[in-house]
Amino acid sequence: MPIDPYDASPGQESERPLVVSLCGTYLKREMQSLYRQIANLERFRTVVFTEQTANLEQFPHDPIVTLEKRTRPRYRGNFLLRLWFKHIVKQWPPPVKIGHVGRDGEYYHSYDLVERLREWRPAVVHVYYGHKAAKYLPMLEDAGIPWIVSFHGVDVIKIVEEAGEAGLKRVFASAGLVLARSQSLLDRLKSMGCPEEKLRLNRTPVPIDSIPFAVRSAPADGRWRLLQACRLIPKKGLYTALRALPKVVEQWPAAKWILAGSGPEEEPFRKAVLAAGMQEHVEMLGWVDQERLAAELAKAHLFLHPSELTANQDQEGVPNSMVEAMAAGLPVVATTHGGIPEAVTNGADGLLVGEKDSDALARALLRIMGDPALMETFSSKAHESVQSKFGFSACLGALEDAYQEAIDRSSDRGLPGAAS
Repeated sequence: MPIDPYDASPGQESERPLVVSLCGTYLKREMQSLYRQIANLERFRTVVFTEQTANLEQFPHDPIVTLEKRTRPRYRGNFLLRLWFKHIVKQWPPPVKIGHVGRDGEYYHSYDLVERLREWRPAVVHVYYGHKAAKYLPMLEDAGIPWIVSFHGVDVIKIVEEAGEAGLKRVFASAGLVLARSQSLLDRLKSMGCPEEKLRLNRTPVPIDSIPFAVRSAPADGRWRLLQACRLIPKKGLYTALRALPKVVEQWPAAKWILAGSGPEEEPFRKAVLAAGMQEHVEMLGWVDQERLAAELAKAHLFLHPSELTANQDQEGVPNSMVEAMAAGLPVVATTHGGIPEAVTNGADGLLVGEKDSDALARALLRIMGDPALMETFSSKAHESVQSKFGFSACLGALEDAYQEAIDRSSDRGLPGAAS
């Protein structure tokens, strides 16, 4: 259950340790999975620290602390070093002192995070997204509070782009634990230099028990509804699916691809649909809330999620919308990308094809659409498999275990925040 507002206040003692959930924006509307973690802790109470708030009607929480942004002073000192950090490697403020403002040796912090952490005295800080951990790192280190970071996918790229390899290594060295949403992301972080002993799996909880389940069968009138729910960005394989769609429509003229979501690719993709002549077979819903998504899951026959690695190496974790679809009984056609194979077992509860292979994607869709018995088998198995892997209580329990481990590890090292 969400925490009681009176159960968390600055410096308050409680039987439940306090965790600070630290994020840049609380919360963008597609961050439903983060809210499930923040709002449903049991062994810990939580306060949200954020730079800015959004969509509070969708994500109510109390308490929320909005960090105060400070006016950035002009650094004086070595011109070449300032040029290097600010314009070449784009790491500003710099990781080392190259001049001073005010008292000699004083390091500037862009937010009042250190003061707020010392006021609230949490037992542990959970930083959401790797690139945010790099941004807050000097403040976290100055505060001396145990902290962990969770990686979710694109932030693996962003942290390198924004903080560089040196910033990435500092985060790995300073964090008590490093969490990731899928085993594939954990493997990638390990390959990037994160010590294996710090890595922990952090599957985001899905309220499977609250999702209505029904075994799916082929529509008698041939009006197939192929659902994809995602943010409209390059790694979701939208254009690969669009190239596969004419082959499906050739055999099933009444089939329709229902696309739920919004994002930067929305308008370019609408134009691509028109150029392909598929406007009668693609229904773009835009962003939908959980109630509308549940209704679309109930009406759909198959779930489509052909994710692919992008040019800048953006990688998927385990898509929450796909897990929800499987819980509802939808057979999945997806790709062997990122964390998808950790949820979908090819040939058992869905079909997986190679990335960016529109022909294979079309064949997989048509195979299920042409075999009612296979469709019903996949439907039942999909529901069963996610029940065992992605249960709400198990995922939250693992997260709280990570919090406790980080506290225990910091206590062993004698960090001051551990005593809180």
